[in-house]
Amino acid sequence: MSSVRHAARQVGYENRAFWRNPAAAFFTIFLPFMFLVLFNAIFNDESIDIEGGSVDISVFYVPGIAALSVIGACYTNIGMTVAISRDLGVLKRVRGTPLAPWAFIAGRVIHAMLLALLLVAIVIVAGAVLYDVEVPDTMPAVVVTVLIGGAAFCALGMAITVVIPNSDSAPSIVNATVLPLLFISDVFIPLQDPPGWVDTLGDIFPIKPFAEALQASFNPYNTGNGFEWDNLAVVAAWGVFGLIVALRYFSWEPRR
Repeated sequence: MSSVRHAARQVGYENRAFWRNPAAAFFTIFLPFMFLVLFNAIFNDESIDIEGGSVDISVFYVPGIAALSVIGACYTNIGMTVAISRDLGVLKRVRGTPLAPWAFIAGRVIHAMLLALLLVAIVIVAGAVLYDVEVPDTMPAVVVTVLIGGAAFCALGMAITVVIPNSDSAPSIVNATVLPLLFISDVFIPLQDPPGWVDTLGDIFPIKPFAEALQASFNPYNTGNGFEWDNLAVVAAWGVFGLIVALRYFSWEPRR
């Protein structure tokens, strides 16, 4: 069997393993929906100024929670599960099988990106049904943005395993590197005239450019095709950085 078929079978295995863990599958699917409902309930009937005019707060939170879904499915999921598998010796044992190492990693990454697309679709449908958020005509831009962002955050998820010493510290380190940025990156809170250093810090890291790229696609005043190439370039650059770090320093052996 070719390595490509191995990778395809690995995607199928990752999918079956995910859905056969009901607790993990439930919370992975339910959490973005819960955040969408929670934030819309807290900021009910408020509006927000965006480029071109003012919109209901739900138009902000649908792409914001969609961005959160991609980050959770790709960066958080990959970072934690790969580090835990390494600590348990799973990665070391995989190296001793006929499965090509790249096919094993590709299986996890492709499954994470497919899961991200599913979560984004759920958030968009929930926004349309519950909050009358129009499904934009710029859906091709949404799909491309999700794919570029998903690939970049998967690469960063692999890169963060380099600094994770063991499975016990994986949740702490992964969450510590992402949660603070979510609050300054127009995902949880729509920042209006933030301090300059907060704005600059958000622009440097990939979460804010990714969220802004998705929000541009949902902007009803946007007459373009929805592609935010400047923001996508920042996200892609971080993905290349994560890939370089992972290729150079990734370890299949448990840390001693």
